[in-house]
Amino acid sequence: MKKIILNNFGSEEEMKIVEEEQQKPIDNQVLIKHMAIGVNFIDIYQRTGLYPLNLPSRLGLEASGVVEAVGDKVEEFKKGDRVCYCNGPLGAYATHNIVPENLLLHLPDEIEFETVASSLLKGVTAYFLMHDIYKVGKEDTIIFHAAAGGVGSIASGWAKSLGATVIGTVGSDEKIDYAKSNGCDHVVNISKESFKDAALKITDNEGVSVVYDSIGKDTLIDSMDSLRKRGLLVSFGNASGVPDPINILDLMKKGSLFITRPTLFDYVKTREQLINASEKYFDVLKSGHVQIDVQQKFTLEEVGKAHAAMSNRKTVGTTVLVP
Repeated sequence: MKKIILNNFGSEEEMKIVEEEQQKPIDNQVLIKHMAIGVNFIDIYQRTGLYPLNLPSRLGLEASGVVEAVGDKVEEFKKGDRVCYCNGPLGAYATHNIVPENLLLHLPDEIEFETVASSLLKGVTAYFLMHDIYKVGKEDTIIFHAAAGGVGSIASGWAKSLGATVIGTVGSDEKIDYAKSNGCDHVVNISKESFKDAALKITDNEGVSVVYDSIGKDTLIDSMDSLRKRGLLVSFGNASGVPDPINILDLMKKGSLFITRPTLFDYVKTREQLINASEKYFDVLKSGHVQIDVQQKFTLEEVGKAHAAMSNRKTVGTTVLVP
């Protein structure tokens, strides 16, 4: 098998490909031969040390593939099954991975390997953002930052199917039409205009129900100022850097606001939660309300190029590694 190893935190060059003999699964473990591998911002945060790991470490949290072997205590899976996973263990950046049975999911025949590998983590994230943290509905106007990106392109269409009015933000004019095609009612190029001003105009100065902010440092304050009274700010990423600390009194001054900084892994702590979120995502995929556009494909050896493209916000849609 081939795998990516991180020996030191830092740039893309710190990721090294190595080859070794494949171990066999034991007990409740399942050996997966990967067909496609997802690339996510959390991988970049881990590579740089923003989210520390014990080094040396493997990287990658999601992939799809076929079961090659199972441990003697495995009950739900057999050799040849189409499967996928999105919340570890670390090691998806490889030709193969051994995954505990409780983290593995059956992949419906209607969904392609690259589609799910490039989007399952994002899709399950979109589910908990719009159902568990805040139940988005037809009475809501929301802002979703990075609407042409991985999570944003999924969440926009999903929120639209729930009846919400969706304001998406993008970083360039080239991404406006793409964001609209994925469900955004309004799209703001934040390199040219204020999304806060646009949101207040759209809502007749009332503000939006909730802002989903994965950009971080560059947008957080204006995100707060775009909210209606008792609105919710969901900060779930740091693409532009970690936001500055917030004065707790500002939440009162700006309208008795709520703020949360969630992580997916607290919302899929049990197998039941993981299966529920993934099945809801599979359903919305099969319904056609969400379309996955795999725009970028790299080989395992090109993982550094994949990280660079994502870090520099040069990507639209989703990205996969093909081992």
